[in-house]
Amino acid sequence: MAGGEQVRRIKLGSQGLEVSAQGLGCMGMSAYYGPTRPEEEMVALIRRAVAAGVTFLDTSDIYGPFTNEILVGKALKGDGVREKVQLATKFGLKLEAGNFEVHGDPAYVRAACEASLERLGVDYIDLYYQHRIDTKIPIELTIGELKKLVEEGKIKYIGLSEASASTIRRAHAVHPITAVQIEWSLWARDVEQDIIPTCRELGIGIVAYSPLGRGFLSSGASFIENLTEDDYRKKLPRFQAENLEHNKSIFEKVSAIAAKKGCSTAQLALAWVHQQGNDVVMIPGTTKISNLESNIGALSVKLSPEEMGELEAYALADGVKGGRYGDDITTWNQSETPPL
Repeated sequence: MAGGEQVRRIKLGSQGLEVSAQGLGCMGMSAYYGPTRPEEEMVALIRRAVAAGVTFLDTSDIYGPFTNEILVGKALKGDGVREKVQLATKFGLKLEAGNFEVHGDPAYVRAACEASLERLGVDYIDLYYQHRIDTKIPIELTIGELKKLVEEGKIKYIGLSEASASTIRRAHAVHPITAVQIEWSLWARDVEQDIIPTCRELGIGIVAYSPLGRGFLSSGASFIENLTEDDYRKKLPRFQAENLEHNKSIFEKVSAIAAKKGCSTAQLALAWVHQQGNDVVMIPGTTKISNLESNIGALSVKLSPEEMGELEAYALADGVKGGRYGDDITTWNQSETPPL
């Protein structure tokens, strides 16, 4: 097993939060990626991660919905586990009649936080994100309520997910934002233009989700064939046949460099994200202990500037075909809120 010493600690943002340089995304254990995994196995996986020094756990009330927070809560009940972890969860997305709705009004923010605390079985949440931005409500009102929750000790730090640069600035003016969570990987680089520089200017940490392209950068195009019908990835534009044929060349080229370096394609893709800077933490998800250990191994893969450039050239050569999401959910491109 990888030892805890291999997973270095980093300061996430400039407000005092310290986390493991690699976290664990817990969503796929309960939702969206095919059948729910056996609870006792997932509890064991989370505890194994914490024992190895991966202490930054990421969940959300929409995962399940609700069941993933309950699962993470069970994993935290072990001896002294809660004290070791930095727990992140999110609010703002709600399923109504099978459709995602976004809510950011103050009463909803408070009710969602209370409910998450109860499901997780904890007194406070380390990092509480707005999962998607409610474009009906000025961002200042949402952050104002989160600020009150900080003052009451229910949450320690505030985060945003899929927020535009201007929304991040407006939020940060009300209360310091500790972290922004965005999809960032070799094949999702649209955030590099405005969002990453804005976070760096304001001293906000960056949390990269789906650093393995939802499994594509670890397994290539063939993994789509093995997904169950209820797997959310089957609906994503990037994984449709007409786009997949084009996109698979990215995986093949990245794989060739990994073979030369003597690491897995997944480790290479993760190492690329790790080397973006000391203000970046990624949260690859997995349901297998072998993958967890392999992902930790990515921390010791070092890439030269030439290798970084070569990887980026492949991923950008003719671009990636297909959007990150379909039309059922908003992203940072649609996150502007009305003025206060």
